[in-house]
Formats: sequence, structure tokens, C-alpha cells
Amino acid sequence: MKSKKRKLYLIEILGIVLGLIWLSPFYLMIVNSFKTKREIFTDTLKLPDVFTFDNYVQAFEELDFIRTFFNSVLITVLGVAVIVLFSSMAAYALNRRKGKISGLIFFLFIAAMLIPFQSVMIPLVSLFGKFDLLNRFGIIFMYLGFGSSLSIFLYHGSLQGISKSLDEAATIDGANRWQIFWHIIFPMLKPISVTVAILNIIWIWNDYLLPSLVINQEGMHTIPLKMFFFFGQYTKQWHLALAGLTIAIIPVILVYFFMQKHIIKGIAEGSVK
Repeated sequence: MKSKKRKLYLIEILGIVLGLIWLSPFYLMIVNSFKTKREIFTDTLKLPDVFTFDNYVQAFEELDFIRTFFNSVLITVLGVAVIVLFSSMAAYALNRRKGKISGLIFFLFIAAMLIPFQSVMIPLVSLFGKFDLLNRFGIIFMYLGFGSSLSIFLYHGSLQGISKSLDEAATIDGANRWQIFWHIIFPMLKPISVTVAILNIIWIWNDYLLPSLVINQEGMHTIPLKMFFFFGQYTKQWHLALAGLTIAIIPVILVYFFMQKHIIKGIAEGSVK
């Protein structure tokens, strides 16, 4: 019994230490967001002498936050919606239509997860530029391409646990494939749909590289892209950047905090059975 208690204590201590290590960047970001640039370089760890929201006000103005926030929300919402709709329908078709072609297509989607974005970004941007798609709506199709592989994999695994007898019973009642999917199957995919949505929200909201290559007009910049302007060639406005980062991560933290139960449940149900 004593040895078990010691192990539990050690696990708890290790968990606390790991938790503190994980939280330390957030502490540094939030604390230093209230400091002046001089205070940040003088002592990064200590609390500010005076708590003031001047950095937040200035960062809010320089980021043109309302427009930038709208751009991020628009791209994230549309990107996630397209990924969820396409991936769920594609996974359903691949799961229900057994055959060599379906198996090959599913394998290609899985193999696509192994291809790094850096290896295709130049030809991709060049191709989209020829079709005049280097804008907010062009980037949504890119997110669909890069986000659908993992999403289809998760949906496909979840569909393994849904009996085909439901499809057969609905077919006997006169329902077509479209009706079966939207009225029977898709509602049963709610847990994994929430997981897919949240994972893609976090990814798209925080993405910097793809918007930096695709979005050229300043009025269409997302929050991560706009944050770059705090780091100039000759000066770095760390106090404003940290204030801007604090503002930017609040929506994602709130989404993850309230939906983490669904993420864990969805991934568990979406695993290959």
C-alpha cells in the first residue's frame, strides 16, 4: 500500500511540474503584455510595476483588430464548414462502397498526410495565382485540401461503428443515399464532427504560413499575419506583440476549454475499430 501511495504522490508531483512547465509560456506572455519594452528586457519573470492596459489599446488599434478578427473568423468558419461537409460525405462514400477503387482512394488520402506542406507550397501558390485565387476564398480551398486527409481518416473510423443495417432499413423505406446520409448517418457523427471542427479551428485560426503566401491585400490579413508587423527589420515591439497574442488566443482557448470533452470522445470514437 505504501509503495502504491508513493507512486501516486510521484505521479502527482510529476503532473504538477509538467503542468507548470506547460503554463509557463502563458504566464510570460500575459505578465509581459502589461509591461513596457524596457521592463520586459530588464526582468522578464517579475510582475509589472504598474498594471496598465495601454499595450492592449495600442495593439488593438494597430492590428485594426475588428477587421482582422472578422477576416480570421470568416476564413476559419468557412474553411471548417467546407472540411466537415466534404470529409464526412467522402468518408461515408468510401466506407460504404467496398472495393479496390475505394480502398485506393482512401489510401491516397491517408498517404497525403505524410506530404509536408513546404514541398508543395510553391507550385500550389503558382497554380492558384494563375486562376486569380490568391485571396480569402482561394485559401479556403487550400485548407480543404490540406485538412481533409486527417478529417476523412477520423470520419472513416467512426463510420466503422455504425451498422450498415441502418442504410438497408432506410433504403427499404424508400430513402435515397442523400436522405440516408443527412437524416440518419450525419446526426450520428456529431461527436466526431465536433472533434474535426475543433481541431481544424485551432489549426486554421493559428496558421501563419499559408495566409502569408496567399493573402496579399492588407485588408484581408488574418490575426497571425497581422502580428508579424510588430517585428520590423530594426525594431521589435514585444510589449505590443504579447498584448496582441493574448487577445488572439482567447477565442481558441475558450473553444477548446468548453469543447475538450467532445474532442476526447470524438477521437476515441473515430479511432480505427
